[in-house]
Amino acid sequence: MSLRSVYRVLTFSSVAVICWMLFEQPGSAHAILLEATPAANSRVAGPEIAIRLRFNSRIDAQRSRLTLVLPDGSNRKLELLPQPSPDVLNSQVTGLADGNYRLQWQVLATDGHITRGEFSFEVRKN
Repeated sequence: MSLRSVYRVLTFSSVAVICWMLFEQPGSAHAILLEATPAANSRVAGPEIAIRLRFNSRIDAQRSRLTLVLPDGSNRKLELLPQPSPDVLNSQVTGLADGNYRLQWQVLATDGHITRGEFSFEVRKN
């Protein structure tokens, strides 16, 4: 192979790698929380609430989890409902007393990376 051919292969390979990095598909990005119900630092009416988290990419619900940290500091693992779309997690929580709660989430994105986060909200009965 001539030096000119090697140069062409290296140039083409470099351009291909740069294009791949610049135009990587959103579905292969880490999962970032875009919106949440209840919203962070909000006050919601209890004792039953719906939880909905929407992310910027597809997530694997089978390997994702939601945990509710109760006002007394104990944890309650939440059951995930069927996904209405591949970027959403849903759950339903019942029996909540007045107080401050933290929702901890962990999701597996399609790129194979786990993302975690948490936010607080307050429950007040009507």
